[in-house]
Amino acid sequence: MKKITLLLIVLLGVTHFILPSRCEEDAKDNSAEDLGEEDDDDDEDDDDADDIEVKEENGVLVLTDENFDTFIEDKDTVLVEFYAPWCGHCKQFAPEYEKIAQTLKENDPPIPVAKVDATKASALSSKFEVSGYPTIKILKKGEPVDYDGDRSEHAIVERVKVVALPDWKPPPEATLVLTKDNFDDVVNNADIILVEFYAPWCGHCKRLAPEYEKAAKELSNRTPPIPLAKVDATAESDLATRFGVSGYPTLKIFRKGKAFDYNGPREMFGIVDYMSDQAGPPSKQVQTLKQVQELVRDGDDAVIVGIFSSEEDAAYEIYQEACNSLRDDYKFMHTFNNEVTEFLKASPGQVVMLQPEKFRSKYEPASHSLTIKDSTPASEVQEFFKKHILPLVGHRKQSNDAKRYTTRPLVVVYYGVDFSFDYRVATQFWRSKVLEVAKDFPEYTFAIADEEDYADELKSFGLRESGEEVNVGILGEGGKQYAMDPEEFDSDVLQSFVMAFKKGKLKPIVKSQPIPKSNKGPVKVVVGKTFDDIVMDTKKDVLIEFYAPWCGHCKKLEPDYTAFGKKYKNEKNIVIAKMDATANDVPHDSYKVEGFPTIYFARSNKKQKPVKFEGGKRDVEELSKFVEKHATKLTHKKDEL
Repeated sequence: MKKITLLLIVLLGVTHFILPSRCEEDAKDNSAEDLGEEDDDDDEDDDDADDIEVKEENGVLVLTDENFDTFIEDKDTVLVEFYAPWCGHCKQFAPEYEKIAQTLKENDPPIPVAKVDATKASALSSKFEVSGYPTIKILKKGEPVDYDGDRSEHAIVERVKVVALPDWKPPPEATLVLTKDNFDDVVNNADIILVEFYAPWCGHCKRLAPEYEKAAKELSNRTPPIPLAKVDATAESDLATRFGVSGYPTLKIFRKGKAFDYNGPREMFGIVDYMSDQAGPPSKQVQTLKQVQELVRDGDDAVIVGIFSSEEDAAYEIYQEACNSLRDDYKFMHTFNNEVTEFLKASPGQVVMLQPEKFRSKYEPASHSLTIKDSTPASEVQEFFKKHILPLVGHRKQSNDAKRYTTRPLVVVYYGVDFSFDYRVATQFWRSKVLEVAKDFPEYTFAIADEEDYADELKSFGLRESGEEVNVGILGEGGKQYAMDPEEFDSDVLQSFVMAFKKGKLKPIVKSQPIPKSNKGPVKVVVGKTFDDIVMDTKKDVLIEFYAPWCGHCKKLEPDYTAFGKKYKNEKNIVIAKMDATANDVPHDSYKVEGFPTIYFARSNKKQKPVKFEGGKRDVEELSKFVEKHATKLTHKKDEL
């Protein structure tokens, strides 16, 4: 018993010494862990420090999204280059930029020179609207000053030193700022002024802004200067409404307060060239008879000449006013030359239009004339231009298509059209056949066109591989197309084809996917060839979705639309349908598709006046409400649906 007691005492004693030892070890371990955590924190601090640390490469400071603001905040002037590592111009410029850095480092006081890899610093690239490489900015108290000079050490250093002067301030904008308070005074007194209606948040406006300002500076130095102005359309909503501004930026040219659309480029040099041209008179003076004779002999468009006694002639002013709004689409001339007047068989106060020799025919006058009186409105002169600009059968080309051949119906005869010396006889041979028919249909526009220039259009007619030397198509209203069956071409064949069109006996070509072999699903598939049979069926109401396979909104709608179709599958008087509008023609103008998805409800008794689904959420519930509202007949009660 004593032995056992003694053993217990010994064990207790050993335990007493072991426990403190273990606690101390745990404490040491915990301390080590704590120290480790502190080390981790220190590492994170080091990482943060690395992010904001500004490194230097060959004397040029390296700025990033992380360190830029911290570095710039206390600097008066900093030169910054935005570059891309792969950019050849940047690589070529690098040695010169390093020289610039060294020179400005030795300036008194030193001026920091930095660079930003714009492919990595996306935030900075966006902030400073970097769109090309290299882009050079001088930052004055954090505000960017564009540099557009030579990329040479001397030019850049001199410019930076000027900006770095303590009293330097950016020059005022060359672009005038217009508001409702000064708009009319400025615009009404300007012979010509370009006005931009913009929104401060608009990305396109922001991209245009520097180009517009550069153009304003350049044009302000012209003699006489051409002013450029801008209007914040979000702040001046009345002005925006007054001039029909519906998108941004909208640019308009004003002449003594009268507005004209601006159809020119949107970069500095393009704006300058376009406005310089617009500032001149819309009609160019003809000094010699030879100028007119050359245009009549070799021209491709109608020759328009105004004949006047002097610039003080009232008819001359009316003529210039009429020409102004059409100056982008027509070439106008005027003369005070007696020799030209005699050649044109005209008298002062008249405008003469004559076609080039190659377009003349025995079926039409060689020229047309209009006498301008003091009371003649400019609009009447403009109508005269538009009425006589085309010959009976003209040459439709890619270059004049959008300006001359937009009227429908348009009868086009396709073959190898070439008016050069070697091919003119063959070209005119076929054109003479067209003239014989065109004279009998003055209500239609006729043209010849080179088959290679319009290969895609011929393909859309189904005539690309017809094997015929001459093919014919009619471009009708609403984008409808009518093709003449391939056969040997002659004037009587063309006559019969146009007459059949006039009598409504021709069926338009309809682009269509193959007709589905099975169409028993809850949503009927409509193709171009079945549109009339399904959608225009006067016995049934039809809800049709026009979609595009690539459209995300259409893909999102698909499960709901299928469920919606299942809901109405047993309704005998209602058809739920869909059509791929990118692969099929919509053969009726009433069903306009300008976006995807577009949904129409075609009532059985009003097929030509479908109701468009707008504004509601595109789900089963909202589509059901739409159908129930417009359905002509439901076999079930609405509350059961």
